[in-house]
Amino acid sequence: MHVTDAAEAPLRVALHELRGKLEIPDHFPPTAQAEAESAARAPRIPAADGAVATEHTLEDATDLPLFTLDPPGSLDLDQAMFLSRRPAPPGSKARGGYRVHYAIADVASFVTPGGALDAEAHHRVTTLYFPDERVPLHPYVLSEGAASLLPDRDRPAVLWQLDLDADGALTSTSVRRALVRSRAELDYAGVQRILDDRTAEEPLALLAEIGQLREEREVARGAISLNVPEQEIVEHDGCYTLEYRAPLPAYAWNAQISLLTGIAAAELMLASGTGILRTLPTAPDGSVARLRLTARALGVDWPHHTSYAALIRTLDPRRASHAAFLQECTALLRGAGYTVFDGTAPAASDALHAAVAAPYAHATAPLRRLVDRYTSELCLAASAGAAPPDWVRTALPALPREMELGTQRANQVERACVDLVEAALLRDRVGEIFEALVVEIQENDPTHGTVHLYDPAVIGTVETAPEGPALPLGHRIPVRLTEAEPGHHPVRFTPA
Repeated sequence: MHVTDAAEAPLRVALHELRGKLEIPDHFPPTAQAEAESAARAPRIPAADGAVATEHTLEDATDLPLFTLDPPGSLDLDQAMFLSRRPAPPGSKARGGYRVHYAIADVASFVTPGGALDAEAHHRVTTLYFPDERVPLHPYVLSEGAASLLPDRDRPAVLWQLDLDADGALTSTSVRRALVRSRAELDYAGVQRILDDRTAEEPLALLAEIGQLREEREVARGAISLNVPEQEIVEHDGCYTLEYRAPLPAYAWNAQISLLTGIAAAELMLASGTGILRTLPTAPDGSVARLRLTARALGVDWPHHTSYAALIRTLDPRRASHAAFLQECTALLRGAGYTVFDGTAPAASDALHAAVAAPYAHATAPLRRLVDRYTSELCLAASAGAAPPDWVRTALPALPREMELGTQRANQVERACVDLVEAALLRDRVGEIFEALVVEIQENDPTHGTVHLYDPAVIGTVETAPEGPALPLGHRIPVRLTEAEPGHHPVRFTPA
């Protein structure tokens, strides 16, 4: 179901009003834009000795046939990779392994610390995504131009070399600046197709092989990977619709390469004594106990000896009871933040990201997320055995709060945009009855909750009369649409 022409105008007006309400910037300050345009023409690449290098003096790694993997049409390309096998050492009985070359956009070569562009990046914090436009962290001349790892263009990059053994375990890490050139711009559907029909050349075929090995290691660590049905705003011929997203395996394998890099970055920074980690505390025992009660109510079999992390990997989000339980599980993943240290590494419990089940850092999206630029510089210094640049250390204490506020705004934008598209989809259908799944009920008020419609892909609030019966968690029920007005009333339902 698409947003109709009649709903399109109110939706666009509501999106415009939303950007004003949230004080989303609609342009870059002239001084910041001028800095970006100058840097695009002549990047100032930080050198190991604190001087400034040029593309001509960078290590030349353009012989690596890197490829990017992103949604179709993406131009802000943060990462490019090349995957290869490593033979066993001569005379060794050990099996060979793998080598991951992972190039990350070198944003520090285009943003001068303390300048107008740097200040604007600290104000924006993240790229924001609206259905009708994208509000970038950096000007387009950089984010979709000179700093992006576009195909067949020489680009300065932070080049990771990650060596893995035959089981996918990380054995060594090095990071350096280099000049790179991507050879191919790939998308998930195309990659999945050639992986499935077994026509992929080895560097791409290894994405599946390494990705699956890393997934096995994730399971062994006890990491948490929730396969919760998510809403996605999709544009078709200028109109918007909502779909429940079902990521392809290629998406998950690509994510494993990014996750591997984030784990390697955390290890480097912890060893050096200076860094910024993405952390998530372990869920309190009481939360897990409450989930066991929820599982029992939904008829989800949770053997006593099975851990929470192991259980959720067995669940099928296409089953109503499992989908409802997975939705409840998201409560255990709240409370993520950033932990800064300079001089003394934090205790193991304070360095952990509970969902990753290991120390972890945001390192692979510097075009779209502020903190990743600093992670790159910290890891370059750690890999070289050098002290981090002063501008990095000076910025570290404020980064957790900046990232917290920026992430909150990004989440607010995402939710508000989905609310607007939902209301636009259904504004002419108030009073109609839909089939829905009750995926959540309020802990202290079982007459209020959340439902997923089966069609269209809408998630809305539902409430019974004040003295009405409790909502049946995990059950399919008919619901009547009572409100839907873009920019004024998000979708609301009552049991029919």
